[in-house]
Amino acid sequence: MAVIGNEAPIAANEQQPAARAAWLPLAATAVAFALLYADPARTLVRDLWHDPEAGHGLLLVPLAGYLAWKSGRAPKATASPLLGMLVLVAAVLLRYVSGLAAELFTMRFSMLLAAVGLIVFYAGMRQVLHWWLPLSLVLLSIPLPAVVLGSLALPLQFRASIMGAALLQLRDVPVLLAGNVIHLPGQSLFVTEACSGLRSLTALLALGLLVGGLWLRHPVTRVLLLALALPVAVFLNGIRVFLTGYLVYYVSPKAGEGFMHLTEGWIIFLVAFAIRGAIAWVLLQLEGMVAARIAMRRQA
Repeated sequence: MAVIGNEAPIAANEQQPAARAAWLPLAATAVAFALLYADPARTLVRDLWHDPEAGHGLLLVPLAGYLAWKSGRAPKATASPLLGMLVLVAAVLLRYVSGLAAELFTMRFSMLLAAVGLIVFYAGMRQVLHWWLPLSLVLLSIPLPAVVLGSLALPLQFRASIMGAALLQLRDVPVLLAGNVIHLPGQSLFVTEACSGLRSLTALLALGLLVGGLWLRHPVTRVLLLALALPVAVFLNGIRVFLTGYLVYYVSPKAGEGFMHLTEGWIIFLVAFAIRGAIAWVLLQLEGMVAARIAMRRQA
């Protein structure tokens, strides 16, 4: 009886080293990841905190972590060590090359790619597909390179300027448009990058991605919701340019700067969010109608 009574403590003592050994690869992986990507992570946090164009990342990254935790492990997810190792090697090579070129975007993207490689290594591609929404939100939180931002902002500035000038002319305001500069009698409005709609476009894309991932079920409606972010951003920033010019011409030149101009931007931004919510609701109703028709056909 004494021998049988001692078997449980002995088995428990044997399981403790095995459990510690199972955690060693994870601990070593975490340390290696932290050492390799300490600098990209530090600069990313710095830019997210100080750059107003990238501030949305401060919300998206914690939200992505919460969504990943809430969705949990994918059913039937199995580890794929070989594929995960290939992705990790590609991420490390990209980290090395981008470090030599001092290119921040690819360096930060390699950090996300390495995280995907680790997920594949320990849980397989099924887990990556299961976490597509959190991973997409993290990708969207990485600031784009300045060259890309400039090439995107300038056409949006021109679009907003053209639309704003056209609306001002409809209200009998004398307007002379020269590129992204709107000349009014005694006053000129310069449509800057902040008024181009690029900042609101990024936020609208993030909102569309989040709403589409949580509410909508079909890939077509999700893509459509994302695609409509661009015309909504251009249209509302054209309205913002029109309102600024209208107030400058009829009320006061101070309406185009300072608190008044900032308030206009926030109001337009809230209207954009409301429009995106309305579009998502319409698409959700369309999904329900299509699903109901499919069900009726199957019953018939």
